[in-house]
Amino acid sequence: MTLSWRRLRPGRHAAKHSRHGEAGGDIELTIPSHFRCPISLDLMKDPVTLSTGITYDRQSIEKWIEAGNVTCPTTNQVLTTLEPIPNHTIRKMIQDWCVEKKSFGVERIPTPRIPVSSVEVAEILSRITSSAEKKDEAGCRELVQKVKALTKESERNKRCIVANGAASSLAAAFGAFSTAGSFHENVGVLEEILSALTLIFPLHSEANVYLGSTDSLHCMVRFLDGGDLSQRRNAVLVLKEALSADKQKTDALEEIEGALEALVKLIKEPICPTSTKASLVIIYHMLNSTSSSSRESVKGKFVQMGLVSMLSELVVDAERSICEKALGVLDAICGSKQGREEARDNALIMPVVVKKMFRVSDLATEFAVSILWKLCKKDEREDDEGGLVLEVLQVGVFQKLLLLLQVGCGERTKEKATELLKLLNLHRARLECIESMDFKELKRPF
Repeated sequence: MTLSWRRLRPGRHAAKHSRHGEAGGDIELTIPSHFRCPISLDLMKDPVTLSTGITYDRQSIEKWIEAGNVTCPTTNQVLTTLEPIPNHTIRKMIQDWCVEKKSFGVERIPTPRIPVSSVEVAEILSRITSSAEKKDEAGCRELVQKVKALTKESERNKRCIVANGAASSLAAAFGAFSTAGSFHENVGVLEEILSALTLIFPLHSEANVYLGSTDSLHCMVRFLDGGDLSQRRNAVLVLKEALSADKQKTDALEEIEGALEALVKLIKEPICPTSTKASLVIIYHMLNSTSSSSRESVKGKFVQMGLVSMLSELVVDAERSICEKALGVLDAICGSKQGREEARDNALIMPVVVKKMFRVSDLATEFAVSILWKLCKKDEREDDEGGLVLEVLQVGVFQKLLLLLQVGCGERTKEKATELLKLLNLHRARLECIESMDFKELKRPF
């Protein structure tokens, strides 16, 4: 096999090269066959040898194994182990060959970092478990830092660490060091574990069981409430993972002092978009997943903290994902009488919610219709809705609802839109809609 390499020739050597018949800039070099990967046929950059004795480039053979193959591509023999062994001899020979051919423009391949093996990962995780049982804070912290460093080193390392159950081991250690009364003593290792867990999302069910324990939840709330920016970010991300897997834990979270305030603070004083989204998701689960007896109480607490006003301001210029989640939380809050009253008193709610229809996503439009339906529908226990309906008509919601029925939507959303149109139609004679429709960004499905 031949490979063309292009090199730059200094002018003073041009005559010498031309005498050898090398007038062009392309030179064909033959790569020794034992330097080429049998799969890609390219020069190997990280040669590794399988149990069959055949050497491949690591990237190529790992793709082969990850595809579910358990045989050697060349010999078709079943592999006794799926862990390839670095072939340092071939790698050094390739590097020497590259140096020898440097004048032809061949660059020396760098010495690759040896990825972590399953055996090494299993040993580290076993030592983490042992350190947690012994309450060895310093030893466990050092091991967790090693796991973090290996995870960040390469995607291959991350896959190996995840596959060997790192999430469960780390979560169990977090639970062990979260026991009541030991937070300040173990804050260092707890912080490291949270940071490591954020690198291996998503977490599986066994890990979430440990993280959903009462002690673990209390510990994460303490980080949320009084930690630095990094600690608060990591805590809310891990908390979101734990609650997403087991929404019943939201009842336990609600009972922890300072939990609701800490979540609202992440919206009022955002750290980053990721933490804002996580906080909104947790709040949404709390508003929809808590038992019926405490659901209204939770909504009332969030309303008293000023969450409705925060959401109205957040939605104005938020990115798509945040806007969807904020509208979802606002929709849940409007399911309570106190939430609806607070929303009706907020002058920004109606214009913003109507404006977001068709401009964010189908999900955001569904949330917007649901919010309008809850705020405008006739409720005998609440004040007459006439003034509010006129306000909604002023911002052009009637035309948008008609358009929504034309382009199509979910059955439940369609029912709410129809009810709203009937209600709004009764008041149209009292006020002409003053906002013209903007169809530029609308993509019809037909």
